[in-house]
Amino acid sequence: MKNKLPQNKKAIVWLCGGHFINDIYTGVLNPIMPFIAAKIGITMAIATIILTVSHIFSSLLQPLFGYFADNIVKRSFIFWGLIFSSIFIPLSALAHNPFILVLFIIFGSIGSSLFHPQALGFVSKFADKENTGKAMAVFVAMGTLGYSFGPIISSAITQFLGMPRMPLMTILGILWAFLMFAFVPKLSLSEPVISKIDFKTAFKRILTNRKLNILNVIAMLKTMIMSACFILLPFLWKNMGYKPFYIGMALFMFIFAGGIGSLISSNLEKRIGAANVFYISMISTLPLMILFILTCSSHPATSLVIFVVMGFITMMATPVTMVMAQNVLPEYKSIISGFINGFSWGIVAIAMSLLGFIAEKFGITNVLLFVSVIPAVCSVLIKELFKESN
Repeated sequence: MKNKLPQNKKAIVWLCGGHFINDIYTGVLNPIMPFIAAKIGITMAIATIILTVSHIFSSLLQPLFGYFADNIVKRSFIFWGLIFSSIFIPLSALAHNPFILVLFIIFGSIGSSLFHPQALGFVSKFADKENTGKAMAVFVAMGTLGYSFGPIISSAITQFLGMPRMPLMTILGILWAFLMFAFVPKLSLSEPVISKIDFKTAFKRILTNRKLNILNVIAMLKTMIMSACFILLPFLWKNMGYKPFYIGMALFMFIFAGGIGSLISSNLEKRIGAANVFYISMISTLPLMILFILTCSSHPATSLVIFVVMGFITMMATPVTMVMAQNVLPEYKSIISGFINGFSWGIVAIAMSLLGFIAEKFGITNVLLFVSVIPAVCSVLIKELFKESN
């Protein structure tokens, strides 16, 4: 029994490291997509749809893979997920036509979709009951941190080494995948996995649970802001004459600040309550976005600071949302992780596929402003619904 706990803690460390590395690849394409688009001759609207494909395949499949992950104790999804992400996402930079680009992105995004639900479920089950929130906060923060490094690494390679060197990023992911396979034990060493889960029953219980529906809406509204920023702002900055590394650095700072917000969210939730954390996270984005738009041309340094603060506020509610959702129906932890962490991104991504066309017609800043209004308007209603549900 004495050796069991340290082994579980070590497993969580390896999984958090895997999340960091996997999400590096998730953040690779956003800052360099305007330059890939220019290279292969596609418009911002088409590039937006291609980025949306990435979000759809890395997100919408997560509940399905979560279902399978809840029924197995092996680490195969974690291992192969990281392998696929690390190989195919860097190869996307070498694509010479839209078809090959989409193909590489689909395979790489499926890798991310494989990794997340099982890794989230493993962390939740390896952690002590009283430390689940802390473990989840660290896991989410490590993913956010990795996601923040993706833009700065890919933009640095693009600007200083050239896009053909992007596959160098593959080495780290493959190495860590094999290390996780060696050092993360099967789930049976920690906690017996529940008997086979009925697919229809699981999804029916999740989709009809009022509190989970509220948490899913919160995740979608938060994701809407992040997706709009990650997809459209690189094109805005490129049009303003900024180099790839500046764009990558700006996205890095946004997401890094979000990682800090994720880390403190658990303590903040204990002090002011989950409903207030959600409320602050959603309602603050509108005034911050207005300030960002007003200063992005005339005061770029000020706008960058506002953008970073927006990242901190927007991502602050992520771990709280995940832990609360898993606690509603703990027997379906991996499936619920897929819904909160993935399905929300996928649903928003479908809506975001139109953003490029709308932005070309009405302007990028107008679209960003409109997207920021929706969570702010919904925040009051969400807060009341959440209190009623509790």
